[in-house]
Amino acid sequence: MSRVGRGSRGFVSGTDGEEKPGRKADRRTRVTVLVALTANLVIAVAKAVGGFFAGSPALLSEAAHSVADSMNEIFLLAALRRSRRPADRKHPFGYGKERFFWSLLAAVGIFVMGGCFSFFQGVEALRNGADESLSGYVAGLIVLGIALLAEGGSLLRALHQVRGQGGLAAGMRDPALRTVVAEDGTAVLGVSLAMAGMGLHMVTGQVVWEACASLAIGALLVYVAYRLGREARDQLIGEAADPEASGRIRALLRAQPEIDSVEALFTMKTGLDSALVAARVDLVPGLDSERVEEVAVRIKRSIARTVPEARQVFLDVTDRPAREAAESPAATGERGGA
Repeated sequence: MSRVGRGSRGFVSGTDGEEKPGRKADRRTRVTVLVALTANLVIAVAKAVGGFFAGSPALLSEAAHSVADSMNEIFLLAALRRSRRPADRKHPFGYGKERFFWSLLAAVGIFVMGGCFSFFQGVEALRNGADESLSGYVAGLIVLGIALLAEGGSLLRALHQVRGQGGLAAGMRDPALRTVVAEDGTAVLGVSLAMAGMGLHMVTGQVVWEACASLAIGALLVYVAYRLGREARDQLIGEAADPEASGRIRALLRAQPEIDSVEALFTMKTGLDSALVAARVDLVPGLDSERVEEVAVRIKRSIARTVPEARQVFLDVTDRPAREAAESPAATGERGGA
């Protein structure tokens, strides 16, 4: 048989185990998104009608906020459905990143439809004022009170799911659930700002209070959109697996008696609960080709058991000097690496 020793080069790749889709978690998330969508659609209509008749810039800003949230929840429903499609020839690593793409669109929607319109309403109120009657104040405050209850209920539902999925750190890994929590939390703050602005306008007769409330709502939405967009971008362009998971994989590889050194380890999230693992290793001298194959299969199965999200595992037996590989930006995790 052929021999494979130190410095020889080979490539072994494979995928161990079937994908665990997490359908149960997705069903809970879908219910949470549907609850938020229903609440936002009803609230958006009420805010728009109330804001039009009351002539309230703060209420119209909140209406735009609810419309943006409704559109975003439609994006999130699309993400939940499309991201679970099985891998095919055109997308051999699956469609898991669709979840990140639609979450990025949701962030853009919050920025454009919510934040920009709120800024516009605030500036217009400062320039032209607002003629609001007592009945307008009352109607607007009633609408906002109902909205606060509905948004608060939706937020409690989302937080309950986050707690059920392992707490804040684990639950917020899901971009769909993270977006719903951010939207509902922002909505509660936005409604509170709008109510404060309308109340101060009613007491003082100065429209500047409602204008400031609209500008504050706009700033809040832009900040939330930026944070959500940045997180979706990082995941979409190829974020590494969690450092703890990478550490377990590296320790497992180093513990194998057939591996002389681990020269580089690369990981990339390919979905919410799936990741690609590629390792460049140097084997001990004297292994024949059949033994190398057995070792590779055993190692890949061990990695899959240790880190369940490692759906694709690739092992590269290389003659590259260990020092050169260890000092590369990609291997060390430095910013700007491949």
